[in-house]
Amino acid sequence: MQPRFGIRTKLLLSILAILLVSYSTLLYSTTKTLSASVRGEIDKSLEANLKFARSQYFDRSEIVKYALLQSTVSQTLQQKMKERDGGWLSERLAAWHSVLPSLETMVVLDPDRRVLARLDSEERGDQVQVPALVDQALASGRTVVATEILSRDLLCRLGAGDYCAGKGRDSLAVTVAVPVLGPHGDVLGCILTADILNRQPNLPSPMRQIFGSDVEVSITQGGERIASSLPRSSAPASTLDPRVIELLQRGEGYRGAAEIGDRVYETAIEPLLNSKGEFVGSLSVAVSKESFKRIRRESLQNILTSAFLGILGSFALAFMASRTLTGPLRQLTAGVRRVTEGDLEQRVEGTYNDEVGILAEYFNSMSDALRERDRIINAKTADLQELNEQLEKKVVERTGALSTEMQRLEAVLTSMVEGVVVTDRANRVVLFNPAAQRLFELVPFQVVGQSIEQVCTMGGFESLIPRIHELNREIGSSGSKEDLEVKEKRLTCYLCSLADEGGEYAGLVISVRDVTVEQEVDRMKTEFISTVSHELKTPLTSMKGSLQLLLTRGKWLTDTERQLLTVCFRNTQRLIRLIGEILDISGIESGGMLFNFRAVSIGEVSVYAIEEIKSYAMGRDISIVNTIGEHLPQVYGDSDRLIQVLTNLLSNAVKFSPEGRVVTVSAEQDGNYLVVSVADRGTPIKPSERDKLFKKFQQIDNLERGRSQGTGLGLAICKEIVERHHGRIFYTAAKEQGNTFSFTVPVIGEEDGKG
Repeated sequence: MQPRFGIRTKLLLSILAILLVSYSTLLYSTTKTLSASVRGEIDKSLEANLKFARSQYFDRSEIVKYALLQSTVSQTLQQKMKERDGGWLSERLAAWHSVLPSLETMVVLDPDRRVLARLDSEERGDQVQVPALVDQALASGRTVVATEILSRDLLCRLGAGDYCAGKGRDSLAVTVAVPVLGPHGDVLGCILTADILNRQPNLPSPMRQIFGSDVEVSITQGGERIASSLPRSSAPASTLDPRVIELLQRGEGYRGAAEIGDRVYETAIEPLLNSKGEFVGSLSVAVSKESFKRIRRESLQNILTSAFLGILGSFALAFMASRTLTGPLRQLTAGVRRVTEGDLEQRVEGTYNDEVGILAEYFNSMSDALRERDRIINAKTADLQELNEQLEKKVVERTGALSTEMQRLEAVLTSMVEGVVVTDRANRVVLFNPAAQRLFELVPFQVVGQSIEQVCTMGGFESLIPRIHELNREIGSSGSKEDLEVKEKRLTCYLCSLADEGGEYAGLVISVRDVTVEQEVDRMKTEFISTVSHELKTPLTSMKGSLQLLLTRGKWLTDTERQLLTVCFRNTQRLIRLIGEILDISGIESGGMLFNFRAVSIGEVSVYAIEEIKSYAMGRDISIVNTIGEHLPQVYGDSDRLIQVLTNLLSNAVKFSPEGRVVTVSAEQDGNYLVVSVADRGTPIKPSERDKLFKKFQQIDNLERGRSQGTGLGLAICKEIVERHHGRIFYTAAKEQGNTFSFTVPVIGEEDGKG
């Protein structure tokens, strides 16, 4: 169970969380800033002290350099150098030493590196193995300052007496070689001085006072520390780390932390190179982190104290503010609780001019609205009860009516001759009437709940399965008709898909009708008509010949007799034509009509057809215009049958056109077919009558002539002939006046060989 907190508690917790987050963020950012500041101060202090230590290290050699340079321009010195006056030179060295007391070794050398004078005035004239900077000074004629490691023997021969007694070792010294040049620039000799650093384990006290105890400046010979600014007791007597020495030997400096004694220092070390550029020692400065850490700790303590006091003060203010803010809300909550308990007379006093006061006003308005609504609801309850009773009565009546309708529907489905199969959206059979049971030869318990595909397979209706799958995708289609033969029965199936309110597939309805007997009766009727037609055609032909002979040779006939014979002759022709149409349709249906397919010119077909109908058209004052050109390709068909089709269409066009109008015959190529059209200017056929076109024994009403005389087989015969040519025949109504009948015939080379 989750704990429940009031607004006051949530407000206090939210303020506390905000304070904690804010002060934590401030503390974190301040700590990061202090750390960065301390780091920056350490780096600046390190660089400043290193710069100062470097200047202190090299400044003394610069003083020696310029002091001696000033003396070397003296002509007296140059003269004494030429005379090799050792006594005078020794005295001069003593005078220089009194000015530069820090120099422990001073010697004057001639160009052959022989000692002319030194501070102790002994061993003159000896040739010594001097450092390379002497050779550089003599060769270049310029002063050379370098830090060199001088051997104990060389120091002894240069006048360092304690080294002659076997004391000391090879030492690191700041050496200065000042050449003495003659008036003409010739080198007369060289003055060599050495400030031995090994004798100064503690740097001068003024330097220690400047750096203080937090900064340590040291000098190493090779990797061993030989001098330090710290007191002897504190200065570490250790060597540098081999990895640091490796960096210094490459001429690179080092920056990093180091522990000196019991304190951690930030150290900067720079290499000292001799006149040949070789590593001989190092100068290092180490800055203690303790003072900076102390400042950082004090700052953090001050910040934490301020933050703690700030949080306490803010929390106290939040506590008092929450009591002031949540008091009216608690009062409002108590009012809401009483309203929920049914006390709609409850009201809350709004004593504040803020959002809480507005909320109290709305609460009072809500109480009034609820009280009024409760009154209305109580008033309407009786009406609702009465309506509910009436509704229940109507539901009972409608349920009874629906049950009756369901019984009627079940009776209709049971008594239907046609089989009806209905499926759900998953194509499972949900309805299977008795007629369907007889046609499928299946009982309901084998079918209901099974898939329609499985039922079709069991009943021998496998040919319907592809069409069923198509209807599953063609939602809302008009359905389709399928003729098939199952178990020696000729069946006609009508399939239609169902859609729900959302337009989704909802199921399938299949109606199956046994047309075996109907087709057999139709076949027998056709055979009977064909037989009767054949029996009638022979005597009618004889009658036509006799009447024609009488009309052509009977000059003795009166006008009345001739008129009566003419009527008989025309009716005989009409009967022969009707019998011919009946024989044609019968032959087509029975497959007895033969076709002679070959290459045919549609232009010639149109000429023959027009010739046959020309006299009939002239009798009705109808003009026939042939626009078929010779550029059209030949078609593949039976010339006589195509003439029959075109003649029939022209006959109809002439028959239903007003007198004095024009009938047009045209043709054009459409892909692999020729489209032949016959257009008249008669009254358009009504849309309701167009479904009768191309059906057997169907006639349409003409507005001008009434129902036409004939069998209604002409267009049906045309349709069968065109379809045997693998074409189609169709009707098009003109936009304003007239009718157009068209049929298609394949171009030669596309459908040849078929038939």
